[in-house]
Amino acid sequence: MQGRLSPRVNGKIQAFPAEHWESEFVAGGGAGFGLIEWTLDQEGLHDNPLLRESGREKILRLSRATKVRVASVTGDCFMQAPFWKAAGVERKVLQDDLLAVLAAAETLDIKLIVIPLVDNGSIDTPAQQQSLLDVLLPLSGWLAERSMAIVFESDLPAKALCEFIAMFPAAAFGINYDIGNSAALGFDPAEEIRSYGARILNVHVKDRPIGGTTVPLGEGAAQFESVFAELAAARYRGNYILQTARAKDDEHLLAAVRYRDMVCAWVKAAEAGR
Repeated sequence: MQGRLSPRVNGKIQAFPAEHWESEFVAGGGAGFGLIEWTLDQEGLHDNPLLRESGREKILRLSRATKVRVASVTGDCFMQAPFWKAAGVERKVLQDDLLAVLAAAETLDIKLIVIPLVDNGSIDTPAQQQSLLDVLLPLSGWLAERSMAIVFESDLPAKALCEFIAMFPAAAFGINYDIGNSAALGFDPAEEIRSYGARILNVHVKDRPIGGTTVPLGEGAAQFESVFAELAAARYRGNYILQTARAKDDEHLLAAVRYRDMVCAWVKAAEAGR
């Protein structure tokens, strides 16, 4: 996850690293990371390199030089200012931001856009759900033609999320499964992945205690062996994005490498046991 190799921004666990994003390509590539998930915040959105032509050209040059591709975008901006909760002029502006993000992603061949329906972005009413449908369903054909997809990160339990994702065509929409968020909510990963595993297109790896915030892998409530076994059984072949705890000693790259090795071991064991 972009920013995880850089110093915290204003003490936040996750934010676009405006002063360090270029060096993350170099550091990540040198450590053997092959991809990064880009981060978009609402604050400074239009100054983000992804939304500027000169920035996209620089991203492309760095990606080619370091062999670190941008595979997906996590749209924290949509969670921070959800268009499905807005009305009138504000909603139109936020919808235009979504279209700008999709167009920018297309130019860099980024295939997945994560829309977090959690925290401030949680769907609270049927009207908000309908608003989301009204905006996104008309984009289905455009997305499918480009082999792109919008993936939802959600706080819904398995049955409700299964019913929700069924309203969106599989060719253009899917689920971003967040291991830590599900653990914090006390959800059963076997029930979740068996319910909608075929719609999971991206996975965020982190750990959280029930009701708590992000902690180092293995120190929270996440059932990693079960999660990776279920994903293997569901024949998941997508990416695993490290959205892990920040290093207390600020050695963020070393922490990321350690977490990657842990995840690789879990995935290898799960595949061997399938």
